[in-house]
Amino acid sequence: MKDRSHDDAMADLFRDDPATAAATLDAILADGDQGELLVTLRQMIKAFGGVPAVAKSAELNPTQLYRTLSEKGNPELRSLNAVLRTMGLRLAVRPLGESVPHV
Repeated sequence: MKDRSHDDAMADLFRDDPATAAATLDAILADGDQGELLVTLRQMIKAFGGVPAVAKSAELNPTQLYRTLSEKGNPELRSLNAVLRTMGLRLAVRPLGESVPHV
């Protein structure tokens, strides 16, 4: 049996289960952990063909997207929305009183 990296396994999970991808991002955004958000976005982008494919679909510059997703990256709302739309997702706002599903 061939070992797969954690990132590869997560990319497969996110590609095959969009509800889990959405719930994972929602939980990360609720916690406010930007580092975890960037790691998860990199895994998700890998699931959808990699940075060049997602950047093209989202009409973003691939080099800038690589920088945005780096450890010190800071995605702009416009870029984040464009990337999420490419993956069939979107940001949403809810009142704080609603429970956030944890994955």
